[in-house]
Amino acid sequence: MSSVSSQPQFRYTQPPSKVLHLRNLPWECTEEELIELGKPFGTVVNTKCNVGANRNQAFIEFEDLNQAIQMISYYASSSEPAQVRGKTVYLQYSNRQEIVNNKTTADVVGNVLLVTVEGEDARMVSIDVLHLVFSAFGFVHKITTFEKTAGYQALVQFSDEETATSAKNALDGRSIPRYLLAEQVGQCSLKITYSAHTDLTVKFQSHRSRDYTNPYLPIAPSAIDSTGQVAVGVDGKKMEPESNVLLASIENMQYAVTLDVLHMVFAAFGDVQKIAMFDKNGGLQALIQYKDVQTAVVAKEALEGHCIYDGGFCKLHITYSRHTDLSIKVNNDRSRDYTMPNPPVPMPQQPGQNPYTGNPQQYHAAGGSHQQQQPPQGGWVQPGGQGSMGMGGGGHNPYMAPPSSSSMHYGPGGHMPPQHYGGPGPMH
Repeated sequence: MSSVSSQPQFRYTQPPSKVLHLRNLPWECTEEELIELGKPFGTVVNTKCNVGANRNQAFIEFEDLNQAIQMISYYASSSEPAQVRGKTVYLQYSNRQEIVNNKTTADVVGNVLLVTVEGEDARMVSIDVLHLVFSAFGFVHKITTFEKTAGYQALVQFSDEETATSAKNALDGRSIPRYLLAEQVGQCSLKITYSAHTDLTVKFQSHRSRDYTNPYLPIAPSAIDSTGQVAVGVDGKKMEPESNVLLASIENMQYAVTLDVLHMVFAAFGDVQKIAMFDKNGGLQALIQYKDVQTAVVAKEALEGHCIYDGGFCKLHITYSRHTDLSIKVNNDRSRDYTMPNPPVPMPQQPGQNPYTGNPQQYHAAGGSHQQQQPPQGGWVQPGGQGSMGMGGGGHNPYMAPPSSSSMHYGPGGHMPPQHYGGPGPMH
């Protein structure tokens, strides 16, 4: 193998030792991986991982010298190099006879933790996500984030050593829960040690630092957008400029979401003036315009993260749009102006424009057609007037009972999708 022979796998200048020095390891190689590599040759009694500026070196110590010699001899004569995660590992005897794990400041128990977020998308993990993760173990006083050669890191301050230790023991080496990360962010894990700090200095609330004990701390200039609106509130949470127009992105579309379906969902919170649907980044998005900002705020807070259909289908992610008045030139199955008393005649549908063309069971809301101008009947409330989200199952079932057959939406191939979410009642 040319890639192996281009760099010598062994150095013979050191006399044999039961401690071996390993180079070219994958970033953040674990102790378990090192033990597994040495297991065929004997008992690994100690390891020292993530050594060097690039954290790609390590030491392993065998129980006796012969075991270390056996490992070196095997790979010196083998055509297959030592590998960890597919990477060739270079071996040599260490100049030390044992691994001494000196106690450093990282081992001294304290109330501040040094957290390294590991993963390709580590820098996309927000300070709010870190706060959610560590708040599960007690009140978090302060968080500061920064980037160093070790990667994306954070200092997390608790009130006492016991709380910090509890968080460290539970989270060190664990992955951040998938549901806390944005869809485009890959898996990220946490490496945690103690910090020598005892009280962090936070001068501004920003996307990089938060002081949760002082909600009146000044807002950093970088946290204020170009319109002059504060993007981080006094509670340290990011704020969006509010608008009367919402941008809805829909994921996990196992069933069709038509304009009528969107109108039924969003009209539950107030009069919808206009809707425009479009495809972007391989998914469906829509702009929904209300007459005022207050109605849009209520709808956004109620609908964000919830699904249109039972079973987790057609999940809504909602943000505020920079638009304030949508320009709808024609009413069709992708755009609608509900304020126009005499809408223009829809343009003829082009082949391939509607992915559901030709399906004998079209996606009509409440039995209506795509040209129906009145809001669909029934909304999310079950015929007969029964409650809202969270009514069923003693308050634990967020879905309504199935609506009547006249208001069902039919899915691809004529299959009936699950019932809609409940009405605009309390969300759970």
